[in-house]
Amino acid sequence: MADIKLTINGKECIAPEGSTILKAAELNGIHIPKLCYMEGIHQYGACRVCVVEQILPPAKNLQASCMVQAREGMVIETNTQRVQEGRRAMFELLLSNHDKKCLTCARNQDCEFQALGRELGVEDSPYEGDRELRPIDISESITRDPNKCILCRRCVSMCKNIQETSVLTAENRGFQTVITPAFGLPLGNTSCAFCGQCVVVCPVGALKETSHKDRVLQAIRDPEKYVVVQPAPAVRVGIGECFGLPAGTCETGKLAALLHRLGFDDVFDTNWGADLTIMEEGTEFLDRLREVIRGGSTVLPMMTSCSPGWIQFIEHHYPDELEHLSSCKSPHQMFGAVIKSYYAKKIGKKPEDMYVVSIMPCTAKKTECARPEMANDGVPNVDAVLTTRELADLARIMGIDFLSLPEEEFDAPLGFSTGAADIFGVTGGVMEAALRTVYETITGRELPFPNLHVSPIVGLDEIREASIVLENVKPEWKDAEGMEVKIAVTSGFAGARKLMEQVADGTSPYHFIEVMGCPGGCITGGGQPRPRENIEVVRQKRSDAMYGEDERKKLRKSHENPSLLRFYEDWGGPGSHASHEYLHTTYVKRGKYNELTDENFVVNK
Repeated sequence: MADIKLTINGKECIAPEGSTILKAAELNGIHIPKLCYMEGIHQYGACRVCVVEQILPPAKNLQASCMVQAREGMVIETNTQRVQEGRRAMFELLLSNHDKKCLTCARNQDCEFQALGRELGVEDSPYEGDRELRPIDISESITRDPNKCILCRRCVSMCKNIQETSVLTAENRGFQTVITPAFGLPLGNTSCAFCGQCVVVCPVGALKETSHKDRVLQAIRDPEKYVVVQPAPAVRVGIGECFGLPAGTCETGKLAALLHRLGFDDVFDTNWGADLTIMEEGTEFLDRLREVIRGGSTVLPMMTSCSPGWIQFIEHHYPDELEHLSSCKSPHQMFGAVIKSYYAKKIGKKPEDMYVVSIMPCTAKKTECARPEMANDGVPNVDAVLTTRELADLARIMGIDFLSLPEEEFDAPLGFSTGAADIFGVTGGVMEAALRTVYETITGRELPFPNLHVSPIVGLDEIREASIVLENVKPEWKDAEGMEVKIAVTSGFAGARKLMEQVADGTSPYHFIEVMGCPGGCITGGGQPRPRENIEVVRQKRSDAMYGEDERKKLRKSHENPSLLRFYEDWGGPGSHASHEYLHTTYVKRGKYNELTDENFVVNK
C-alpha cells in the first residue's frame, strides 16, 4: 500500500494510504484527544471530541478525525481556537446529561471521561441536561448504571462486532437515547454471557462488575468462618498493572503475599485446580477416544468447559449441542468442591463452615458460582468471586502497599502446581496442557513439539488448528496406532460461533475443541485491568508472561504434580465415583431470554 503526504499543524506527515486523520496524526507523534474511538473495536464518531479543522481542501465544519480518511495534500490543524472550543462544547454537552457522582464512582481517578475533562480544561458545564433517572440493572456479574452512560457505544460495538452476541443496543433518540438490552430487559434475562468485555471498554462507570468485596471482608472478619482463597492463573500477570507495573509483569510471589496479608486462613492456588481439571478432562477425552476406536457410540468433538462465559453462550445459542461439552466443572469450582469436602474433612471442619473465595480475571465466574449446579450437599462450591480489579481495590482498602510486598509461596498442600496449569490463562493453554498428559498417556512419550508447546495453536488468531498422529503407542492403545487426532482452539464468541456451526451441521472434522469466552483467553478477561495501550499489544505481553511462568517450572505436566497424585490416592483416581459426584456437572438448555423477574432491578433513589 502506497504512502500519502499531508500537513498536520505545519508539519509534513507521511501515513499509509487509507489511514484516518487520527491514525495519520498518531503515526507522526501528534496527539488528538479522543473518547469513543478504540482501535480495532469501535470507530463510530459518536463523541466528536477528536474533531480537527480541515484547511485544504476547505471544509465548512469541523471533521471527526477518527472517521475522515487522510488524503494526499490535505492540510489539517488540530489545535486552533475553533477546534478547542468545539471539543469543549461537545464535552460540556456530554457532561450535562451525566451522573456527576465522581467521588463515589468505581472509576474515580481511573475514568477516561474525567481525564478528558482535565485535558480539555473543562471545570464545569454551562448546560443542564433534561436528565431522567433510570433504574440500575444489577445482575450476578455486571452492574449497569445508565445514568453514568455517555452514549459512546463502545460496549455496543464490542458486544455486536467483536463478541457477536448483540445483547446491547442503542434505543430511542436525543436525550431519551439509552444503551440497553432489547425491550429494556435486565441483563440477567437475556442471552448475555457475562464475559465482561463491555465492562473493559466502558470509559466511565456505567458498566462495572457486581461487587463481592463487602461479603469477602465480612467472611474474613467472621470467627465462625474458615476462609480459603484461590487466585486464577491469569491474575498473576494482571494484578501488577493495577499498581502501575507494565503489562506482562508476572507477580506470583507478591500475589501470594497480598492474599496472606488480607487475612485468609489458607492461601491456595487455582492452578492446583487446573492440574486437577486436566486429569479429569483428559481422562474423559481418553474415554471418548477409546470408544471411537472400538467403534462404539460417543459424542465428538469434545469441547472444553473451563470458561463460564462460553458455557452461557452455548446454553443459549446451541442448546442442542451440550453433549459435546466436557462434564468437568471449571478449575475454581472443582477446587472449591475439593476444599469443602476432602480438605474440610482433613482439617476437621464442616463444609458449611468453609468459605471459598476465588480471585478471577473473569466477571462470568460470579454468575457461575450462583448456579445451582455448582453445589454439593446443598453447599455452594465457591461463595464469592473477586475480579483482579476488585482484589486491587481490597488491597487499597486494607492499606496494603502491593509494590513493597516480599515474594511468598502459596500454602501447602493445595498450593503447588505444574507449568501446564499456568498456561490455562491464555487461549490454547488448556488444550496444550491436556495434550501434554493425553499424548503421554497413549504413547509413553512427551509431545513431539519444541519445549512442549503445540506451536500451531499458540498465538492470538481467532481459530487455530493442529493434527497429531499417534505413532508407536502403548500396547493397551494398539488400536489407536496411526490415528490422526484433530484439534481446534478459539477465543471469543465470534470464533466459537464458526466452530459451533460446523458441530451443529455435522461437518466438524475435530476430535477436541478448546473455547474461551474472552478474546485472547483469561489474560484479557472482563475482570482484568483495563489496558493502557493497544489491546493486542497487551494481550501479547500477558500471553508471553504466562508461557514464561510455565517454562520456569521444573514440572510442566499435570500428571506429574506430586500433591495431586497424593490427593488421588485418597480420592480414588480421575473419573472415580467421587470425581463424578463433586468435580463434574450438567448443563442447562436456555432460551434467548430467561424468565423476567422484578428482582433484576434496583431502582435509583
